[in-house]
Amino acid sequence: MATAEPIIMPGYQGEAIHGPYDDPDGDSDADNGVPDYSDTSVEAAFERISAAAPMGWRVELIEGEICVTPPANGEHEEILAKVNRQVIRQVPDDSLLNYFGIGLNVPGSSDTGHVEPDLVIAPNGTFDDQEQWHDPTGVLLVAEVTSKSTADRDRDKKIHGYARAGIPVYLLIDREEAEITVYSEPSGDDYTQNPKYKLGLAVPLPAPLGFELDTAEF
Repeated sequence: MATAEPIIMPGYQGEAIHGPYDDPDGDSDADNGVPDYSDTSVEAAFERISAAAPMGWRVELIEGEICVTPPANGEHEEILAKVNRQVIRQVPDDSLLNYFGIGLNVPGSSDTGHVEPDLVIAPNGTFDDQEQWHDPTGVLLVAEVTSKSTADRDRDKKIHGYARAGIPVYLLIDREEAEITVYSEPSGDDYTQNPKYKLGLAVPLPAPLGFELDTAEF
């Protein structure tokens, strides 16, 4: 009789999530005592996986797909730090703030999506509450810096949720392609403007920001 082996995410001390087992005859009772998640909603599965994820890992619900991302490497964080520094110089009065690790609710293809952009620029006080996932109203810009494990969804699926939410600017810093795309003027589930710039150039950010981002050191 085949035995289902538990799959436990690193650092998770809760209930084991059991994996598949071989049962060619279809009559095995190896699943006795194994929790049945067959009727679990995507939202419930998302909550379960979020609770199981090791500290520092990011769990997002993007266009109905649950995506788990390990912590970023140093180059990724260096780029974000340089963007952060330039925004501070451009907006020294603290009317706008840069947020890291902020969860946003965005309209998904069918259900609400939960995303955590690498960087969010919004007016001071936009996220002054106790919620984990926030209404994106008021957000001026979201930015993503690609990694090998996230590049495909940063270039495609995330665009749709950000556009549907009406976020004015989506800044995609693509390390693999050595280019930056500035998405603006959201309409439906896409952006109508998406000029690309090679890394190393000055990149103009459209309204409501309206300043240039120097990418020479990225």
